[in-house]
Amino acid sequence: MSRALPKYNKRRVAIIGGAAAVALTGAIVAGTALAGETSSNKNSTTGARTLASPGSITCPDVASQLPAIPATAQAEVDRNLTLLQTQIDEANKRLVDTVGQGGPNFVQNAILGPLEDKRIATVNRIATAIGRTADKPQGLDALAPCTLNAGGAADTGAGQEAGAGEETGAGAEAGAGAEAGAGAEAGAGDAAGGEETGGAAEDTGGAAAAGAISCPDVASQLPAIPATAQAEVDRNLTLLQTQIDEANKRLVDTVGQGGPNFVQNAILGPLADKRKSTIDRIAISIGRTAEKPQGLDSLAACSLTQ
Repeated sequence: MSRALPKYNKRRVAIIGGAAAVALTGAIVAGTALAGETSSNKNSTTGARTLASPGSITCPDVASQLPAIPATAQAEVDRNLTLLQTQIDEANKRLVDTVGQGGPNFVQNAILGPLEDKRIATVNRIATAIGRTADKPQGLDALAPCTLNAGGAADTGAGQEAGAGEETGAGAEAGAGAEAGAGAEAGAGDAAGGEETGGAAEDTGGAAAAGAISCPDVASQLPAIPATAQAEVDRNLTLLQTQIDEANKRLVDTVGQGGPNFVQNAILGPLADKRKSTIDRIAISIGRTAEKPQGLDSLAACSLTQ
């Protein structure tokens, strides 16, 4: 025989049942929140991995596009093919070191642009070396531009410049001949005395904010120039000024980009490399018929003035 529960017992059962429902709901909400947090953390980790993969730089192969190389030019061609690979390796390192810096055009302005300038000068030296004793190859400048493989694929630059000899760094400029590099041949004259300073930064409204690049004057530090070397020296002095103008333009175009070392890493550093190569060519051209000037490398480094 069953008995009806007292009214207060019914109320107690209802209260206990409601508390259990609240507790269960709280557990579900807490579980959902934790699940969301885990997902967010995973996304953050994925994002960090993406930022840490800047991709790699791919350049057209130069060695495979060359004609038969005369035996007298083989060593110089090999040195410059090695230098092309070194330039790619340095650009890929800069790509990693500066990941996350700058705006949307940072890689083009600070890495791919300077790399193309270096490659133009190097492939021109290759063409000139071959042209001394055979038909000079034409159109190699088209192989200078490189691209960014942003997918983080394995570096395809390695081994592209196959057949290169031992690495000679800046010394690979030896015997460079009469080439002046990237289109700076026209209207060559002695660089002005005092400091070589570019005028490109003065042409834009952002010049005041960007400052300007000042470089030691090379022309005033040269010894007497033999007549047979005058034209080549003039072309390379003009190229030094062109390099400064291009660096000042890049300084204005990238104002506000990057961190505290942006200008040094992306503009002044590459400019010093270019100037060292050009100054070496000047010294070599003089040294063919006179005493080769020493210590000009100390004039390669430039500074930023505000």
